[in-house]
Amino acid sequence: MLADMTDVPDAFGRLWTPHRMAYIKGENKPTGPGSGDGCPFCEIPKMDDADGLIVARGEVVYAVLNLYPYNSGHLMVCPYRHVPDYTDLDAAETAELAEFTQKALVTLREASGAQGFNVGMNLGHVAGAGIAAHLHQHVVPRWGGDTNFMPIVGHTRVLPQLLRDTRELLARAWPEKTS
Repeated sequence: MLADMTDVPDAFGRLWTPHRMAYIKGENKPTGPGSGDGCPFCEIPKMDDADGLIVARGEVVYAVLNLYPYNSGHLMVCPYRHVPDYTDLDAAETAELAEFTQKALVTLREASGAQGFNVGMNLGHVAGAGIAAHLHQHVVPRWGGDTNFMPIVGHTRVLPQLLRDTRELLARAWPEKTS
């Protein structure tokens, strides 16, 4: 009986997001706080840019797309060094993290017409950090009307572009190093 109902059209449209199940189940989460405990932010720089979704590499930080974005173009700026807190950064890391954040804003405005941004860090698990052991700063582009009913009613985000396409677009638009 149930099998017969799976092909019956109804009044609802459905967006299937099976890739989110990995995030919900916590797959690929570090097994501990150390850099050798499966930290994705330590593993990503070992990959080529396309496979790691890396938009730009600096001397001590890199910019990477969020694998589970809030919006298309959701970037993170991460130090290569495995540190959990902003106060752990040295002067060079602090400066380049700030420079990359500025470049992310310029890039997203140019490449996608972003009209605003949410920029910030969640330091510690109690503050909402999904991976608290490795500092990362979020840069989330925003547009007028980008929030709709889907996250509230459907617990689903609608992203109009594949991550690889977004990475390619942003990598091409990333400003050249100025210093």
